[in-house]
Amino acid sequence: MLPLYRFAEERSALKEQLNRSVTFDASVQSTVDEILQSVRKNGNSAVLDYTEQFQGVRLTDMLVSSSEIQEAYEHADRGFLEVLEEAYRNITLFHQHEVEKSFFYEADGGVILGQRVTPMEKALLYVPGGKASYPSSLLMNAAPAIVAGVKDIFMTTPCDAAGVVHPNILAAAMVAGIDSVYKIGGAQAIAAFAYGTETLPKVDIITGPGNKYVALAKKQVFGHVSIDSIAGPSEVVIIADESANPEFIVLDMFAQAEHDPDASAVLITTSEHLALAVRECAEARLPAMLRREIIASSLQHNGAIVLVGTLEEACEVSDMIAPEHLELHVENPWDILPGIHHAGAIFMGSYSCETVGDYFAGPNHTLPTNGTARFFSPLSVRDFIKHTSIISYSKKQLHESGEKIAAFADYEGLQAHAEAVRARLRVL
Repeated sequence: MLPLYRFAEERSALKEQLNRSVTFDASVQSTVDEILQSVRKNGNSAVLDYTEQFQGVRLTDMLVSSSEIQEAYEHADRGFLEVLEEAYRNITLFHQHEVEKSFFYEADGGVILGQRVTPMEKALLYVPGGKASYPSSLLMNAAPAIVAGVKDIFMTTPCDAAGVVHPNILAAAMVAGIDSVYKIGGAQAIAAFAYGTETLPKVDIITGPGNKYVALAKKQVFGHVSIDSIAGPSEVVIIADESANPEFIVLDMFAQAEHDPDASAVLITTSEHLALAVRECAEARLPAMLRREIIASSLQHNGAIVLVGTLEEACEVSDMIAPEHLELHVENPWDILPGIHHAGAIFMGSYSCETVGDYFAGPNHTLPTNGTARFFSPLSVRDFIKHTSIISYSKKQLHESGEKIAAFADYEGLQAHAEAVRARLRVL
């Protein structure tokens, strides 16, 4: 079920097994392009047509009413609400530490320079839905947007064939204070809020994970709006030494594998004894798992156990993968942290399981996948703000520096640039 590789001997085979990139086949590309063009041209009618086609319901109103949200909250299990509220407090507190401040400073000659930080005005939070329910995704997207100060926050999620949004998602919306909730999903929802329709606003940023059609749609509308990243199937890498607990490792690998057959779970270990114990435990635990077919497919096609000689080598393999989640099941995780450069989130020690980060700890669980942790970061307050440079040049400083600036423009062959400065120098 879990292929085993010896890194020193099988590097090329391992790289082939673990090669992951954001790609879309031609049929997905064609479908998404058609949806984007149709929604851009035909607005609400196209959104409703595609919603009927893909979600199986002809909506008369795309907006969830405030009474539906209130009712879902009031009928929710009290224990569930308490967990939601505590998790949201933790998530909000973490993101409050990310807040950036504007700054200004005075340079020579009375020049004032700075940077103003302002929130985006409109954001769409996309929450996967339909058959499944992911209230945690709503909380993780809402908290940084609210902390950033976004004025208008909209959320959309696919409804079921009866036109109903899962009540757990609506209860989470109530907890987060999101009252503009829509019941559309897929590429048509991304298009609607990227371009705007008769009743749906054009937003400044779209965040949140979705299926391959949602991911490609977000990629295609980037430039019309900002996006967080292009999410792929979930993935975890676990670095472990001989001190690790095999059952912890197996269940953490299962936790990723149960998402999707394309999800990836990889163990990198210095201990052959542990590697064999993990394989044995996985085979023993799999039959009792509700999503065992998905788990088995994921581990067989996208999973691996990698034997390495040292923890330094383990860090090298992990950086090669640049995983969404990285767990360190080693005796001294803080000692190897400096050797790790590419990961969306790092979980320190055997009791910091990835599930803690998914739901409750506070850092965002919307993370870069498919090796994009090399250049993407977790969703944060920074995604919902923009920076504006401020330049206040004094007459004195322009008099002193103006000819140098004009000469620079001359070297680039831009006459009007140079003359714009020299005209001011003549007045001075």
